[in-house]
Amino acid sequence: MRSSHAHHRESGRSDVLVVGGGIIGLVTAWRAAQRGLAVTVVDPEPGGGAARVAAGMLAAVSELDHGEQTLLGLNIASARLYPDFVAELESVTGRDTGYRPCGTLAVALDSDDRAQLRELHALQRRSGLESEWLTGRECRRLEPMLAPGVRGGLRIDGDHQIDPRRLATALVTACERAGVVFHRAWAERLRVVRDRAAGITVSGGSELGAGQVVVAGGSLSGRLAGVPDDVVPPVRPVKGQVLRLTVPRAYAPFLSRTLRAEVRGSHIYLVPRENGELVVGATSEELGWDTTVTAGGVYELLRDAHELLPGITELPLTETRAGLRPTSPDNAPLLGPTALPGLHLATGHHRNGVLLTPVTGRVMATVLTTGELPHDARPFTPGRFSPGRPPAPSPAVSAGQEQHA
Repeated sequence: MRSSHAHHRESGRSDVLVVGGGIIGLVTAWRAAQRGLAVTVVDPEPGGGAARVAAGMLAAVSELDHGEQTLLGLNIASARLYPDFVAELESVTGRDTGYRPCGTLAVALDSDDRAQLRELHALQRRSGLESEWLTGRECRRLEPMLAPGVRGGLRIDGDHQIDPRRLATALVTACERAGVVFHRAWAERLRVVRDRAAGITVSGGSELGAGQVVVAGGSLSGRLAGVPDDVVPPVRPVKGQVLRLTVPRAYAPFLSRTLRAEVRGSHIYLVPRENGELVVGATSEELGWDTTVTAGGVYELLRDAHELLPGITELPLTETRAGLRPTSPDNAPLLGPTALPGLHLATGHHRNGVLLTPVTGRVMATVLTTGELPHDARPFTPGRFSPGRPPAPSPAVSAGQEQHA
């Protein structure tokens, strides 16, 4: 029997077609190909998307919020997968992903911030998470560049970081080595044949057939034409502006771990890379598809960062970017089969796309090969936004098997 990949090359038909070549689409494609499926990724620029802007905080503990305990379980599961995931990815590709188990320090600048941080600490403890309360002096002992006005903080050693740009590049390489085919074009329309997703029409009019289709288009996921109204993913863009500075060798070490704070009601983070880059972000703006970098956004980030680290104004500003977070109504991802047979979603990750990369790859590969959604992903089925319309699991496509519409 011919291999699935050989048949893929000859027929142009895939077992799985992934719409979107960001980190979520790439990890889905890589893990599916490792399971023996013939996979095609449709994206004009694989490795692009929100990963080019994201800071890469793996912050399951420090980003815990009230009402997100269900999502916390998935976040923690993915964080635990990260060390082995990175080791495998770097071994397969020979590429460094910039993974750092450096921890996070969340600090408070005034009494109101301190009270909020105390509440977060209590929530973390009730949720069984590890974090340590520090005085302002203890915070400055850890990070000497901190402003004298820091009133206290939380040391969270379990929150790590990765460089999303390097991660995306490594995933592209991993996909290529696993036999994934890249079709560098825009996906224009979902093809539906006999009430089943059957492939994609791409820009230029070419048609790509597939046994199963995964929409992993980030904030664009709801814009694919041809998707029936009742399964269009309810994903909207939330704008985030991010700055990148460079720490000269003379200033090192400027910051040894990720720093987080709330300044005048606005969240801010600073993520130091080993290569001297310092990422500062991020605004959160409901402005539709606008990706303009604004003077106000840059000013607010630098102003708030300066209150935490006064020396930051001496650093060279090397890049300003704005990206779009793919956000669902409950800020949690949509994973798995929709009510349209053959159509799956892997989108809506909001601020947790990088963190949830390993678990998303595992979940989607399981769905695509067995038709079953793993237990820890069931709260995140797309069907939760369609009451009375439970998603119909698609028959799995085994390696070497072709489904004809």
